[in-house]
Amino acid sequence: MVWPIAEVARMSGVTARTLRHYDEIDLLPPAGIGSNGHRRYGEGELLRLQQILVLRALGLGLPEIGRILAAQVDEVKALRGHHRRLLAERDRIDALADTVSRTITELEESRKDGGPMTAINRPENLFEGVRPAQYGESLRDFPELAEEIGRHTSTMSEAQIEAGHRERTAQMIRLAELLAAGVPAGADPVQAEIEAQHRALTALRRVSAEEYRAIGRSCVENEQWRAAYESIAPGLAAYQRDAIEAYAANRLS
Repeated sequence: MVWPIAEVARMSGVTARTLRHYDEIDLLPPAGIGSNGHRRYGEGELLRLQQILVLRALGLGLPEIGRILAAQVDEVKALRGHHRRLLAERDRIDALADTVSRTITELEESRKDGGPMTAINRPENLFEGVRPAQYGESLRDFPELAEEIGRHTSTMSEAQIEAGHRERTAQMIRLAELLAAGVPAGADPVQAEIEAQHRALTALRRVSAEEYRAIGRSCVENEQWRAAYESIAPGLAAYQRDAIEAYAANRLS
């Protein structure tokens, strides 16, 4: 049985443009080309696509994924290895998120008691290897932006990708600190963080005020995205949304 590219895109959430790109770099050639010129994919290609997406979720770049897939011999053995990595990633994120959650609680308690505020540990040590918001999945409602991010990261080394994850985590931690301190979402320190996020996006492609607002709403409406923020601190997803809304209203209108 074979499936047309549009059906594979629907099933996997990967855009047809991305699938064509995977073919162009010989990462995922189709099973064949139909008489209409459209790519068609069989079960083997779907299984390979699953592996690609799993490895992308683990933070690997496309060149590294290509080397891994080229070297593997036993498909089941490879999938078991991917499964172990996913479980380890889950356990690491759960443990580290618990640590940050406890720190947020301590900050809130110190505010209630009138004691001095203590800083949350920085993610350089606290969040080693964490990938809190898998952007390919979280940006599914923004395919063009997700595509640009995918193309950008495909040219990056694993170390560069890891550095990007660290910085995104650091941004989330800084916002959590501001939230715990009771700083309004529209205040200057929060808006400075949002401006940095906006600059990072617009370095890839133009993002309109309305699209940026939609991205902010997705922090709450997208289940995976919301879970990533809420694992850092309760209410952080809505805080990010409100901060983006304030930024769009005051600086992009």
